[in-house]
Amino acid sequence: MEVKTSLLDNMIGVGDMVLLEPLSEDSFLENLKNRFDHNEIYTYIGSVVISLNPYRSLPIYTPDKVEEYRNRNFYELSPHIYALADEAYRSLRDQDKDQCILITGESGAGKTEASKLVMSYVAAVCGKGQEVNKVKEQLLQSNPVLEAFGNAKTVRNDNSSRFGKYMDIEFDFKGDPLGGVISNYLLEKSRVVKQPRGERNFHIFYQLLSGASDDTLKKLKLDRDFSKYNYLSLDSAAVSGLDDAANFRTVRNAMQIVGFMEDEMQSVLELVAAVLKLGNIEFKPESRCNGIDESRIKDKNDLKEMCELLGIEQSVLERAFSYRTVEAKMEKVSTTLNVAQAYYARDALAKNLYSRLFSWLVTRINESIKAQAKTRHKVMGVLDIYGFEIFEDNSFEQFIINYCNEKLQQIFIELTLREEQEEYIREDIEWTNIEYFNNAVICDLIENNQNGIMAMLDEECLRPGTVTDETFLDKLNTICAEHQHFESRLSKNSKFLNDHSLPHNCFRIQHYAGKVLYRVEGFVDKNNDLLYRDLSQAMYKANHSLIKQLFPEGNPAKVNLKRPPTAGFQFKASVGTLMGNLQTKNPNYIRCIKPNDKKASHIFTDTLVRHQARYLGLMENVRVRRAGYAFRQAYEPCLERYKMLCKKTWPHWKGPAREGVEVLMADLQVPMEEYSYGRSKIFIRNPRTLFFLEERRKQCLQDLATLIQKIYRGWKCRTHFLLLKKSQIVVAAWYRRYTQQKKYQQIKRATTVVQSYTRGWQARKILRELKYQKRCKEAVTTIAAYWHGTQVRREYRKFFRANAGKKIYDFTIQRIMQKYFLGLKSSLPSMSPIDKSWPARPYIFLDGVHNELRRIFHLWRCKKYRNQFTEEKKTVYEEKLEASELFKGKKALYPSSVRQPFKGDYLEISKNPKYQKLSSVVEDKILLSDVVNKINRANGKSSARIFLLTKKNVILADQKTGQLKASVPLPDLASVSVSTQSDGFFALRLKEGSTSAIKGDFLLSSEHLIEIITKLHRIGATAADREQFNIDISDEFLVQFKQDKVCVKFIQGGPKNGNSVSCKRKNNRLLEVAVPTTP
Repeated sequence: MEVKTSLLDNMIGVGDMVLLEPLSEDSFLENLKNRFDHNEIYTYIGSVVISLNPYRSLPIYTPDKVEEYRNRNFYELSPHIYALADEAYRSLRDQDKDQCILITGESGAGKTEASKLVMSYVAAVCGKGQEVNKVKEQLLQSNPVLEAFGNAKTVRNDNSSRFGKYMDIEFDFKGDPLGGVISNYLLEKSRVVKQPRGERNFHIFYQLLSGASDDTLKKLKLDRDFSKYNYLSLDSAAVSGLDDAANFRTVRNAMQIVGFMEDEMQSVLELVAAVLKLGNIEFKPESRCNGIDESRIKDKNDLKEMCELLGIEQSVLERAFSYRTVEAKMEKVSTTLNVAQAYYARDALAKNLYSRLFSWLVTRINESIKAQAKTRHKVMGVLDIYGFEIFEDNSFEQFIINYCNEKLQQIFIELTLREEQEEYIREDIEWTNIEYFNNAVICDLIENNQNGIMAMLDEECLRPGTVTDETFLDKLNTICAEHQHFESRLSKNSKFLNDHSLPHNCFRIQHYAGKVLYRVEGFVDKNNDLLYRDLSQAMYKANHSLIKQLFPEGNPAKVNLKRPPTAGFQFKASVGTLMGNLQTKNPNYIRCIKPNDKKASHIFTDTLVRHQARYLGLMENVRVRRAGYAFRQAYEPCLERYKMLCKKTWPHWKGPAREGVEVLMADLQVPMEEYSYGRSKIFIRNPRTLFFLEERRKQCLQDLATLIQKIYRGWKCRTHFLLLKKSQIVVAAWYRRYTQQKKYQQIKRATTVVQSYTRGWQARKILRELKYQKRCKEAVTTIAAYWHGTQVRREYRKFFRANAGKKIYDFTIQRIMQKYFLGLKSSLPSMSPIDKSWPARPYIFLDGVHNELRRIFHLWRCKKYRNQFTEEKKTVYEEKLEASELFKGKKALYPSSVRQPFKGDYLEISKNPKYQKLSSVVEDKILLSDVVNKINRANGKSSARIFLLTKKNVILADQKTGQLKASVPLPDLASVSVSTQSDGFFALRLKEGSTSAIKGDFLLSSEHLIEIITKLHRIGATAADREQFNIDISDEFLVQFKQDKVCVKFIQGGPKNGNSVSCKRKNNRLLEVAVPTTP
């Protein structure tokens, strides 16, 4: 069997306070401090987890740690919050038991972080899948939203929860989360209007002003400056380590994930802005003639902006701040409000508006995260609520918080004892009654429906007549005077009359965690929590959809004259519902402790921790747990842990585990009264017995370690010897092989040398014979050659007597020329006329011939190239040549037109059915058709025209309809004017007195300017019956428009003109054309 680790292994101090010996408050604190100093922040009291806030990040929450505690026994590993979360989750999943995790502690003790760790662990170990992951993400992302609206910076904690939260997470039968339900308790809404020194308002106000965009703040009519809002404290507006802007983006993202729509988020932010605006409304006193004091708003700008945000008529809300209407049966009485009452009404509205907004957020989140399936769900509840509070000045809030903690302590004692009793019965162990302090008497003092403090407070709030905090205290002194847990200066019990530590306006309750002094000032007002009906009705009249939901009592059709329930009554009912909910679940407890007030790591303040340990009742928890049996363990792990202490059970016990434990305990001679045998567990009464077993086990482990070391060392030495022996044999074999191989190589080399010398001698002998034979053959050949030469010279001597030199020279020249022509034939250049390459001449005397042949070859290939031209192609090249003569070096547009072929009929008039009517009007052959822009002399704007050129006319027609606009005979054309730049503008200047010149000259623009003017020029040159017209190339020329002459001037355009040519009319006599600068 695998040996598992245990809570008792490598223990720093005592991991479970139940095992602490001796047990006292000092030893309890010393054990906590010892573990805290070694970064052990978790300690057990049985199944209760004590958590100390380390005020720094510790590497104990990694995914590896999650896997380490997953599906492990609670006491199997060192104390950790993951162990409790895993135990609760497995009980819910495997045993179908609903669970609840109660997290308590004072502000700054780490309750919120503990609840996040529990939820993140459960999210990590439960199932996976797209829908499951979505539910988990929504459950986790609900935290940032609630923290932004419900948390604030206090002197004790930078992220203090100012409300109680209980979340029920619902699971299916597989243990996968389906959804959840959140309940909130007692939001500290008084913080909205006033914060103690060194503290802030709720986070959302600062996050909105810091993180919202300028556009959002403008819509909300807000400014980023915190100092402009009366409800925001300035002395601690900025908190180190807290990035409000980044947190605002996180909150918006979380709201989207949870399921808030964009308009809902905007509505929420509008209400938050309205609360800030509400705090800036100030009042001034006014006295009427009858002596009654009234109040008026000083500056109505903030009121106006608030009314615009909420869609309320300004006059309606202004009246609600100045008057109060009281209804009694059929009678209405309207009274004016003085300045103090107006401020009270303003603050009451702000508190109610924010409190109801927070409740709406919780309800809206519940709608998104609630389980969709209708089947029965398993439930795990997580309660994160205020711990017991004892301040120097305790008021109504501390009273009901401590009441809630009294109820939680009561249910803790009941459930803990019940769990103990159920385990004893289940294990067949005799149950012994455990004496403990039952705080039911304190709960009854507070919540009794007849004589309870809360009942008397409600009675005072509801009775007619003058009701003050003093009358409420007098009533307490009368009714609760004899109660043993109630003390007052004016109590009938005479023993308190001389207690000067008890002020006259206070009473003291002896809670389970200690005595708490409460100041009655503000009890009645805070319990009443009144909002004037005029303000409710004004809010209901708003056009803002969310406001109507928050103030349903303002509906005139549903006026209820009955007073609303008091804050104490509502909280008491909520606590009752919570207690009933917790009673149906298996509880798991996390007690959070703050080690110091400085929010610093490595500091452990004894007095502060002692104070918290007392009011959390930790010592009481330990005593209840130790009242029966201090330690219990299943038989299998107990036998596995201690079996080495008995020879009969070591190393393997083959029988049942219980019999093995019985044999083990008998062999160790442990007294029978120190332990009992249950059905599946052994119960040990005193921690000393457990420590005795641990000490024996430690000593035995040392002996076993020595034995293991001895056996290991012997095995290691034998293994080393055998390895050396084997290595020696291998080395010897390799050495013998090496020596024989070396000897063989020497013999082989010697044999090779002898063979090489022998083969060399034989080869040299053969070489000498071959060389002798070769010299003999060469001698014979030489002699024969000389002999044949002599015979030939004798035979041909008669032929070389006359002109031998000239003949040899001619023959040589002939051969050189032959070779030159053959070489030239094989290296002729290409047939392209522009190819200027030519083979180099081989001899200087061929220079003239070489150049002549080059000239002849070039003329020949040019002729060949010209023979390939068709008549159309020849015409195009002639036009290109003529364009070059006309524009080369004169017009900047010309270089870009060289590579563009002259197509002529770009519009294909004869083939296009759209221009069939136009084609029928034109009788001559169309030489060029294109779309040009006709420039309007009035404003310089252009309109598209179809430009047609025939041998006799220039024709302009409408592009859309094809209707003929103008037809100019070519004889009427006097000249054409263009600029020197890269534009496409040209002017057709007509002869004065001609019929076409009535309307004036034409100023046109075309992308094919070069082609148009070239064709016009060619037609004029070939016509014998008319004069050749001029082409004027200038950046400034005159154009005749009807009776006026206008100067067209071309300039270089600036960067603002872009890359396009623009034409503007400067005055009646000047058109200015801006041409972009060519790169």
